Amino acid sequence: MYLATLMLLGSGELGREFAIAAKRLGCRVIACDRYADAPAMQCADASEVFAMLDGAALRAAVEKHRPDVIVPEIEAIDTATLAALEGEGWRVAPSAKAVQLTMNRDGIRDFAAHDLGLVTSRYEFAESRAAAIDAAGRVGVPCVVKPVMSSSGKGQTTAATPEEVGAAYDYAVANMRGDRPRVIVEEFIRFDSEITLLTVATRDGVLFCAPIGHRQDHGDYRESWQPAAISTAALTSAQEQAAKVVEALGGHGIFGVEFFIRGDEAIFSELSPRPHDTGMVTLISQAPNEFELHLRAILGLPIPAIELAGPSASAVILADRESSDFAFDGVAEALALGEAGAPVDVRLFAKPNTLNNRRMGVALARGATIEGAVETAKAAAAKVQIRYAKL
Repeated sequence: MYLATLMLLGSGELGREFAIAAKRLGCRVIACDRYADAPAMQCADASEVFAMLDGAALRAAVEKHRPDVIVPEIEAIDTATLAALEGEGWRVAPSAKAVQLTMNRDGIRDFAAHDLGLVTSRYEFAESRAAAIDAAGRVGVPCVVKPVMSSSGKGQTTAATPEEVGAAYDYAVANMRGDRPRVIVEEFIRFDSEITLLTVATRDGVLFCAPIGHRQDHGDYRESWQPAAISTAALTSAQEQAAKVVEALGGHGIFGVEFFIRGDEAIFSELSPRPHDTGMVTLISQAPNEFELHLRAILGLPIPAIELAGPSASAVILADRESSDFAFDGVAEALALGEAGAPVDVRLFAKPNTLNNRRMGVALARGATIEGAVETAKAAAAKVQIRYAKL
């Protein structure tokens, strides 16, 4: 009846798009998250509500639904239980090792720098305010301070002076995920650009999407575009490093590998063993998109040549307050910005409530140039307004 049963651990906007791709191929999807009516749950066959860090609840859900593949979509998961389940024969995509090492920045950074010898910034870890200040003295200022576990850049600050490091530590801990007050203090890289290199580990080898450029604000992405303009030497370096790390982590699926680009140099930053938020642009920029690639790689299905449609961009639609009573205006006006050869699309995530700076949707655009696509995507995102109920 079903091609496969897939259990999503985390059911946000990335999980929603993955669930849609999976349903199109006739899969059964079980969507799990800590709150009801999460975006992917609305597209799934069944759902479970529990904290992903609750190992007993995680095991109970797996044993109840007996998925062919467990597909983590977030960082904050009880990875010890996940590894134990994998050891018992349950399949985790891409692998429990990948999820364990990338759940916290300390794991993947040490693995990349020390085990694999990738090019990284100077960095140290700290578990107290005083230790963070001491670490900054050795790493140098300005420096970047961020929690070892967070999502979408939450809790990240650039400290310009030693006096700002303590406040940056407090902010990182206040915005971390999990229960471990640990931060990474890393060298501030004066880079030309940041890219995400979507890297697909398949049964037939490693594939790459065109590099994705992105702009961050408060540690979270605001716009992304594809293809990013970087030198051939920088792209080759990024691809070699990305292939090295995903092969070492094992398993099949898509990895969002982030790099700082400085001239011809690619400096490893972070890695997510799942579709990446900046890769939302692939919903309009390429075929197959990142969610379809992740699904095909997981299921061992053939992947054709990845075709880039042309210069493309995404821009996020943000809420500015907390509310559970709201609606969207301006979608028609946003879509009307599209024209022949330069389409515009809007994806609303159907989250049940808004929060300040919470992503509620994304505008997508193609254009004759990257600059034009970015401007159109931003203009489309600005057209979509969140209308809150009057108090």
